Amino acid sequence: MRLLTAALCGCVLSWMLTPAAFAQDFESQRLANWHQWRGPDGNGVSPDGTPPVHWGPDRNIRWKTAIPGEGSASPIVWQDQIIVLTAVPTDRRPEGDASRRPPERGPGDGAPDNAFQFTVLSFDRNTGEVQWQRVAADVVPHESRHQTNTYASGSPTTDGEFIYASFGSQGVYCYDMRGELQWSRDLGKMQTRNGFGEGSSPTIHKGTLVVTWDHEGPSFITALNARTGEPKWKVDRDEPTTWATPFVVDHAGRTQVVTNGTNRVRSYDLDTGELIWECGGQATNPIPTPVLLDNLVYCMTGYRGYALYAIPLESRGDITGTDAVAWQRSDGTPYIASPILYRDILYVTQSREAILTTLNPRTGEVLSDRRRLPDLKVLYASPVAADGRLYYTDRDGTTLVLQHGPEPEVLATNHLGEVVDASPAIIGRQMFVRGAQHLYCIEETAGADQGR
Repeated sequence: MRLLTAALCGCVLSWMLTPAAFAQDFESQRLANWHQWRGPDGNGVSPDGTPPVHWGPDRNIRWKTAIPGEGSASPIVWQDQIIVLTAVPTDRRPEGDASRRPPERGPGDGAPDNAFQFTVLSFDRNTGEVQWQRVAADVVPHESRHQTNTYASGSPTTDGEFIYASFGSQGVYCYDMRGELQWSRDLGKMQTRNGFGEGSSPTIHKGTLVVTWDHEGPSFITALNARTGEPKWKVDRDEPTTWATPFVVDHAGRTQVVTNGTNRVRSYDLDTGELIWECGGQATNPIPTPVLLDNLVYCMTGYRGYALYAIPLESRGDITGTDAVAWQRSDGTPYIASPILYRDILYVTQSREAILTTLNPRTGEVLSDRRRLPDLKVLYASPVAADGRLYYTDRDGTTLVLQHGPEPEVLATNHLGEVVDASPAIIGRQMFVRGAQHLYCIEETAGADQGR
């Protein structure tokens, strides 16, 4: 009874907070949670995390829970809640509606003719039990997806009061922490390159939800009021399909939204949508999310070409080909997995391969060049870091644990025996991994030898 009373009081207090007070409360809790794609600072680093070094199907698994449907959206964690998105196929097919079953096009696996339930799931962090499950949309997808993509690839985000889920063409949704729908917004239908499907995640910052909408039709970026879903601004973008998540950073009294793109990396003012700076020269199909050190933001791509640009946040206007770019690199950069910048070393992998380069982020100096990581194959999940270690997971569900350093030493090789495309989340002693069929809580169990 005492716990229930405390929980109710906490909910009432949350609703009583002014927006400014709530923002301050959120900031005080942010580093203790994993509220968005790639963690508290959007860079894959857990400041206070101490997850295990070793695990396996029968070792250091606190719990394992089946997830219905399919999805590669990464889990997010707020206090004792874990939020995961999934798309559950049904046998239901619309009758007499040929317009909803377009012809197969491009290398995608063909548009389905059955409905999917686009679903938000809340799990109890301590037990793995499902707290609640909400179907945001129950529709037939209008286009195909790549054979390795899913219809739930964009990760959710939260500000600790509301949960925001973007299913792209199926809508953007806002729920409270108890699973009650607050608002939804239809931004249209994407036409992705080659029918490869969608995958960009929304970003929340100080009451504003940012969504990029780059596809083969009219592309744009928009900022929504996080409490109401009403648009604050919308800016057209000269960009083909991307799968990159926007990176938001406060700098010199201004908040910038840095977006990767095939034609340009661009920075927008979060409050107004004004274009602050832009830089051309990227390769195609950009996916990696930028990372930051001090005043330098690092943007990169690695498909049909390689590109890495270190760009000062003080930049203004078009800096393509100018000395305003601090340094750049044209080989060994990632296609799908984002980079990680940890304790003054920038770690990048080549294309989809487990080939690692370490760099001095201030100068671009190569510390170790294109070293093949043992036991890993194709990388889709982005790496995470905590407690002086880095964790790289490949599509086979194998995770290599590395000691941080210019030539990182291999500490352990761990296997789950399940496909993993989503990026892990780390909170304290726990790591949460979303596989193709299950959500795992990895934590040192009593008496386990950590090999440290």
